[in-house]
Amino acid sequence: FKMSQLVHSWKSFTANLCNQLLGRTGKFWERESFDRYIRNERHYLNALSYIENNPVKAGLCEKAERWRWSSAQRR
Repeated sequence: FKMSQLVHSWKSFTANLCNQLLGRTGKFWERESFDRYIRNERHYLNALSYIENNPVKAGLCEKAERWRWSSAQRR
């Protein structure tokens, strides 16, 4: 497998399942993905905050800690 094939398969499966669970249809993931190395602890914490706040930005919850699957609950 190429990484792009693996990511496509994973994104397709999870998008269909998430849309079904959320009772919605349509686009779920962004079109492109890219790799990025985490440079230091600050970069890691910024990336973590960005990821944990995605459900808040999408209007799925009011606080990151309230998103059922969020790592923010454990911090």
